[in-house]
Amino acid sequence: MNLKVPIVILDELAESVIRSTGQLDLASGEIFDVRYDVDRPGPLGLPAADEQYEFTCGTLSNDGKDVEFRIEVDVMRARYFVSPSELLELKVRAAKLFAGLEGKALLDSAQRVATEQQADAKQEGAAPPAPKRHLH
Repeated sequence: MNLKVPIVILDELAESVIRSTGQLDLASGEIFDVRYDVDRPGPLGLPAADEQYEFTCGTLSNDGKDVEFRIEVDVMRARYFVSPSELLELKVRAAKLFAGLEGKALLDSAQRVATEQQADAKQEGAAPPAPKRHLH
């Protein structure tokens, strides 16, 4: 199942903003296929390596609606990612905005599915009761 969605990435520097696009994996929070709108986005090809770098944020868009979120940058590995807590918040906010779902409804639905899966697993994996033995 493909859980990658297109996003816009904005690296904020003291005097400018560097725009790029990428693919956010909603399962892991990793961001792939980053493509900058400029040829040389910064030292080492990464805006976060610039001494004027301040922060990075992302935008997830759907049907004219946008959700903004914080993006972390690992300069040593030259990669972008979304922290687990930010990713969870992003999913809730996006579901609310894009599908009109409230966070509580999402959690209730997820809990119901998990309970149903556990019940199904118990039914499928349940061994028949062992016969009773009489010790003489």
